[in-house]
Amino acid sequence: MKPYLLGLACLATAAQADDAPEYKLTAGQYHYSAGYNGQDLNVRRRAGDTNVWLGVYRDRAFGSQTRTGFDTSFDLAENLALQPSLQAASRGFLGGSVNLQWGSTWFGLVGWGRTNLKPYYNLNWDPNDAITVGAGWHGDGGRTLSVTLIADDRLHTHQRDLHFFGRWPLADDLRLTLDLMHKTGLGDDGDVRAWGWSATLDWPAWFLRLAHDPKQNFSGLDADRLSVGLRF
Repeated sequence: MKPYLLGLACLATAAQADDAPEYKLTAGQYHYSAGYNGQDLNVRRRAGDTNVWLGVYRDRAFGSQTRTGFDTSFDLAENLALQPSLQAASRGFLGGSVNLQWGSTWFGLVGWGRTNLKPYYNLNWDPNDAITVGAGWHGDGGRTLSVTLIADDRLHTHQRDLHFFGRWPLADDLRLTLDLMHKTGLGDDGDVRAWGWSATLDWPAWFLRLAHDPKQNFSGLDADRLSVGLRF
């Protein structure tokens, strides 16, 4: 799950089995079109519906930033859940979000996020001070299809990321996750209109993810990411 807006990827996450691994360690390597690289390392612990995580990111242009956070889910009624998250990072950053998800096989989601606008290297590639709306479908075996829109509602940038998300088992111990994203809005170098994507192969004990984000965070940089994760 992405570290700030709880609803982005977990919108379509299948329920975790009782014997699922408790910890997840992820290492990411980023290559930027300006010719330099960045690295991200984070560890996450899951207990029931609650995740707590700690990570660090660095590159030669931004420097380094340590971050931590948590997210959870509360059942308000049958097929109705409240999903809050909080995050803090070095350089004084604070952020949070709250989402409301309803439905079972067919579901919808609305959410709202805010930060204190302190310096923050955004690894989820979506606006953080934004509203979220989404809808989707859950099927057997973790099958999921969804559409999610994350739109800036604070900084008057008209930045919007539209995600088309799908997760499907390929075998008993392997599943494929695809996220196709279309972004529009005002970026550092003017108007941005671009398509990005991520693809994840998931085994029980580990996963591999490739991603491409043109105009990352609406900057002038294109970013490619390779992530490898281990569950234990």
